[in-house]
Amino acid sequence: MLDNNKIKLMTKLAIYEKNEGQEDVKLSKYYKTDFLRYQIIKTVVSVTISYLLVLLVVAFYRSEYLIQKAVELDYKAIGTKVLGIYIILLVIYLFGTIVGYSFKFDSSRKRLFKYRKNLKKLRQYYRNEENELK
Repeated sequence: MLDNNKIKLMTKLAIYEKNEGQEDVKLSKYYKTDFLRYQIIKTVVSVTISYLLVLLVVAFYRSEYLIQKAVELDYKAIGTKVLGIYIILLVIYLFGTIVGYSFKFDSSRKRLFKYRKNLKKLRQYYRNEENELK
C-alpha cells in the first residue's frame, strides 16, 4: 500500500540530495572556524594577486610618465598610498568573506539538520511498516 506522506518525504530527501545536499555534506566535514579560515586564506591570496596585477597594468600604462619622473617621484608617499589602498580593499573583502561564508555555513547546517530529521522520520516509517508486517 502506498503512503503519500512517505512518498512526499522521500521526494523531499531526493531533491535535497540532488541540489544542495552534496555541497552541504562537504561543508559538514569542517568546523566553522576552519571553514572560515580556509575561505579567508583564499580571499587574501586572490585580493593580493588581483591588486598586484592591477598595479602592474597601471605601471605599464603610466610607464612613460614613471620613467620621465623617476628621480622626482616621492616613493614613500606612493608606497604609503598603494599600501593604504591595499589594506582598505583587503579589509572590505575580508569582512564580506566572513559575513558571506558564515551565513553560507550556518544555512548549510540548518538544511543538513532538517535533512537528518527527515531521514529519521523515513526510518520510522520503515520500522512501522516492518512491525505491521510481523
